[in-house]
Amino acid sequence: MKEYKFKINGKDYAVAIGEADGKMLNVNVNGADYQVELENSPVAAPAAPVAAAAAPAPAAAPAAAPKPAGAGQTIKSPLPGIIISIDVKEGQAIQRGQKVAVIEAMKMENDILAESDGTITAIHAHKGDSVLEGADIVTIG
Repeated sequence: MKEYKFKINGKDYAVAIGEADGKMLNVNVNGADYQVELENSPVAAPAAPVAAAAAPAPAAAPAAAPKPAGAGQTIKSPLPGIIISIDVKEGQAIQRGQKVAVIEAMKMENDILAESDGTITAIHAHKGDSVLEGADIVTIG
């Protein structure tokens, strides 16, 4: 297993990546095991597709914030967990820092806050959903 340490949005992650078995890959993130399905089979080494799937996706989220006018900003899950509540409705006006959802991860509840003022244009997750890090929660227009 190859081991990596990442810091994403100020949070530390210890990631251990196992060998690819066809399109499936065993990944351990901070002690939690995951079966990751690869979109493309590894060509040379499993590290290339895993690096794209395991860590940089969430790190790219803040850089992806500037979008074309009218496209909206998607609030993404900062960690894997279960949606405990969605605290907004489509069409609702919200302010930066307002709670939009709560995720339970490792028996702790984590508030997901709006990163900007706007109106909720889409809700992508629902109460009880199991989400991965980087999964879309809501879109603010």
